[in-house]
Order: sequence, then C-alpha cells, then structure tokens
Amino acid sequence: MRLTTEAKQEIFEKHGLSKSKTDTGSAESQIALFTTRIADLTEHLKIHKKDFSTRLGLLKLVGKRRRLLNYLLKNDIERYRAIIAELGIRK
Repeated sequence: MRLTTEAKQEIFEKHGLSKSKTDTGSAESQIALFTTRIADLTEHLKIHKKDFSTRLGLLKLVGKRRRLLNYLLKNDIERYRAIIAELGIRK
C-alpha cells in the first residue's frame, strides 16, 4: 500500500512538468501521485468497508487533488487538459 521511493520517482518522471525524477513540486507530478494513492485507498476500502479513518484520508486526498486541478485550470488550461487526459480523471 505504501509507495516506494522508486515508484514515486517513476511517477514524477512520467507525469512531471520537467520529466525528471526530482520534479516533486510541479502540480502535474503531485496530481499524479495523489491519483495513485487515491486508487490504492479505493481498493483498500472495497475490502474494508467500515474503515472510516481511511475514508476520511481518501476524501482529504481527493480535495487536495481537486484544489491542484482548479489551480491548473485557472493558470494554464493546456497543462490542465493534458494531465486530465493523461491520468483519465473526469471532471
């Protein structure tokens, strides 16, 4: 369930703005990391339906990702459209 350093670097390299392993601050890399974590937590909650603390963490992650997506939408619509298409997130 926990992401390893190598897995995070791969996410940053694949989805980040500068396409490097150390690009941890760009909105795209953070959105990609949150999306991976959201998918993992969603699978966990399908098995453990009464795990309410994990559900709260999931809702907070979704909110963080939504705020980052809103930031991209306001500041750079092309980057927003690219990350939505790349990750398959629906709006």
